[in-house]
Amino acid sequence: MTDVVLGVDVGTSSTKGVVVDEAGRILGEAVRRHVVDRPRPGHVEMDAQVWWDEFVSLAAELLDRDDIAVRAVGVSGMGPCTLLVDGAGEPVRPAVLYGVDTRATEQIARLNRELGEDTIFRRCGSALSSQAVGPKLAWIREREPEAWSRARRLLMPASWLAQRLTGAYVLDLHSASQCTPLFDIHGRRWIAEWAERIAPGIELPPLHWPGEEAGRVRAAVAGIPAGTPVVVGTIDAWSEAVSVGGHRVGDLMLMYGTTMFLVNTVDRLVTSPSMWSTVGALPGTRCLAGGMATSGAVTDWLGHLFGDVGHGVLFDEAAASPPGANGLVMLPYFAGERTPLMDPEARGVIAGLTLGHTRGDLMRAALEATAFGVRHNVETMLAAGADIRRIVAVGGGTRGGLWPRIVSDVTGLEQAVPRTTIGASYGAAFLAAGLVGRPDITAWNPVESVVRADPGTAAVYERRFAQYRDLYAGTAPVVHALAHDQVTGP
Repeated sequence: MTDVVLGVDVGTSSTKGVVVDEAGRILGEAVRRHVVDRPRPGHVEMDAQVWWDEFVSLAAELLDRDDIAVRAVGVSGMGPCTLLVDGAGEPVRPAVLYGVDTRATEQIARLNRELGEDTIFRRCGSALSSQAVGPKLAWIREREPEAWSRARRLLMPASWLAQRLTGAYVLDLHSASQCTPLFDIHGRRWIAEWAERIAPGIELPPLHWPGEEAGRVRAAVAGIPAGTPVVVGTIDAWSEAVSVGGHRVGDLMLMYGTTMFLVNTVDRLVTSPSMWSTVGALPGTRCLAGGMATSGAVTDWLGHLFGDVGHGVLFDEAAASPPGANGLVMLPYFAGERTPLMDPEARGVIAGLTLGHTRGDLMRAALEATAFGVRHNVETMLAAGADIRRIVAVGGGTRGGLWPRIVSDVTGLEQAVPRTTIGASYGAAFLAAGLVGRPDITAWNPVESVVRADPGTAAVYERRFAQYRDLYAGTAPVVHALAHDQVTGP
């Protein structure tokens, strides 16, 4: 009988699960695909019941073996999400997702006026943006009073799963640090007076580190015995950083997924008005982080646009297109943009199109657009005082190698790619293993390859990056007007 841990991560496009033994070997993995709901432009939601149903389905599949015994459960999920539940723990409405949901622009402006933009930044470490939970709570309170009247508690995907399993109402410190302006980044605690002002009647959860125990499974479910410990868990990008050992001071984790996320772990508080300063995944750590609103989502969109062409075909065609995509520049702001623009009304732009361009050129332009976004974020981080000594890549987008190579060529930076890049579910499993042992992530998941920049591409990418920056500035007035029309109608 082999002792294992179960790790499950709720992502934007799927929920993934893994069972892992004491040495970090993956003995089984499974995926459940899902789609988010987009009821209106700028609104991105999901039914939390789907998260629980997929967790149960994955656990039942992965643990349906006679040769393993699950000893602990790890959970993580996309975030920061805003899931309000009633006194019985049932959702009062669908969860409002993270920064890709841009509905609360009016609430952001009002809270900045009422609380003071500078005061919020000083106390919370981050400016209000579409990523922040506080304005979304205010939006629900103002726009949906019936749902608000039933709301009692605030959850996110990881804490929702932990509550369903154990009955415990907890949240990790990192997730709380993205609940701006409800969290004091200096004291690592809730700001009671602002919470009462923005979300009266909501009981905010006790705070713990992601790897601490939330509680124990109340009743056997899907092959998990009663009494099995469950971690508090955290947001997926931070779990991804843990999964590849990219959570130590000086590390920068690049997450290649539906969105692109960047997490730099630092030894002190580092802030920037256009980035997010957060609590880290491990005790005592802090992070400076950024996130693009789309990355893999754009490549998925192109695949659907071209008749559901397989990603392998499109990536092969993109590889055949030369650096610079035969004179195309794309802005990947198809769902607005988070860092460092903080512009929910940004939109996608493709410049330079001719009748001679191919779908491979468009795919190449999309991958390069993400790389330009990474460079923009990295340069902003460094200007703020980030400590970047090592870059670790993770996520499904690392497979095949083309995308990381383009990012290294555009940024000039070297990336370490570990053996296992499945991502947050593996990180959740590692955190779970810490409840029953003393795992070492460098032994679990050693670096397998290093991606280095090709100096022969430097000149074209310097030119394209400058054009990328100029294109946003030049098109912003028209794009903002179009974004307004998309919401209100022409």
